[in-house]
Amino acid sequence: MRATARRTAALVNALTAGPSPDPAAITGLLLAHGESGPLELTADDVAGMRTAALRLREVFAAGRVDEAAGVLNRLLREGTGPLRLSSHDGRSPWHPHLDSDDEAPWGEWLLASSCMALTVLLWEGQRPPGGLCSSPGCGDVFLTVGSGPERRYCSRRCATRERVAAHRRAKAKAGSRTP
Repeated sequence: MRATARRTAALVNALTAGPSPDPAAITGLLLAHGESGPLELTADDVAGMRTAALRLREVFAAGRVDEAAGVLNRLLREGTGPLRLSSHDGRSPWHPHLDSDDEAPWGEWLLASSCMALTVLLWEGQRPPGGLCSSPGCGDVFLTVGSGPERRYCSRRCATRERVAAHRRAKAKAGSRTP
């Protein structure tokens, strides 16, 4: 489930970064996260996935576990089918699916598989499964897996950039008070 959740975060970031994600880039991302090829996504496929990704951002934006659970419950109710097992006609080990069938549209697949993974993360951790980066210039989503303090940034890069900016602001403010 964590691999699926990592794929979800990567796809949400790639699909919501701009209005028209490149199908080749999204294909490459899917392959990098373990989808078997060959894959040929169309602009319509990617548009459906972008719609799902925008809905999934709501889970990451939830600040409290109850809010995240409410969003996931709504997405599960509105956008997924009944739980079923699939082996993709014997091409993979048996695993759960929430999409309508093995040939479901990409957007439906993304929403269903992502909801399942994020639901398991919420269940295991009893906290929101992810968050939105607090860096004003970023906005990427990230997962909150493992222990430790609550994360505010998607990466060390964003955290360092904000820490340096805060230091510079404090230094400038202190310098403006000196006679």
